[in-house]
Amino acid sequence: MSTSERYGVDDLLEIMARLRDPQHGCPWDVQQDFTSIAPYTIEEAYEVADAIDRGDFDDLRDELGDLLLQVVFHARMAEEAGRFGFADVVHAISSKMRRRHPHVFGDVRHADVAEQTRAWEAIKAAERTGKGDAADTSVLAGVSSGLPEWRRALKLQQRAATAGFTWPDPQPVLDKLVEEVDEVRAEFASGADPARLEDEIGDVLFVAVNLARHAGVDFSRALRHANAKFERRFRKMEELAAAAGGTFAERDLVEQEALWQLAKAQEPPG
Repeated sequence: MSTSERYGVDDLLEIMARLRDPQHGCPWDVQQDFTSIAPYTIEEAYEVADAIDRGDFDDLRDELGDLLLQVVFHARMAEEAGRFGFADVVHAISSKMRRRHPHVFGDVRHADVAEQTRAWEAIKAAERTGKGDAADTSVLAGVSSGLPEWRRALKLQQRAATAGFTWPDPQPVLDKLVEEVDEVRAEFASGADPARLEDEIGDVLFVAVNLARHAGVDFSRALRHANAKFERRFRKMEELAAAAGGTFAERDLVEQEALWQLAKAQEPPG
């Protein structure tokens, strides 16, 4: 291939086929299966989100390529097993998008986004019925148990909201969050039974996801920001401790808290 030519999807499919060739492929790629590759698929999706969060579009291009490779990898393994191929994946998602957007590809019209969302869920419910899943008629039917738990909490809340089961604004959610935190305090005060404490902390986290939903905040992104902020400040504390002599771990909790406040104070505003 000349430098003026560009690789296309067919080239990527050929590359994966060669990597998976039992005789001449890559030994690591050959020995993989759906289960062993699944964690990499999840990891690549998070790295895409991280690149978007950082506004690094060169990195985003590369990470989207890594994520696409995961799709190609799974499709190749399925094709080898005689189940389906990459073309079937493309056909399935194309068909689904056209079916679920009759207001774009047909004559259906919706009054607003809320009505469109209800129609979307109705179409998905019809799809589940078509697959033989009619026994579960709950609004919550089809929410995957394989999602990260915070994401599943959000999906459950969104589904419940389509039936009108949701608070009208953030204030009752904030009140509920205070109530749940107080229940955690009560559990600690009464001896902190592990099972009860797990239950009450789970309630706090569930309400926190609901609060993010009402605020229009992406829970995952907010937590990524919190993680990045903690890491940034912790590393700064270690630098400050080293500059003063010794290590951060050698300080007592009072000194560590003072370093934390100093690290916060040295951050740029905004």
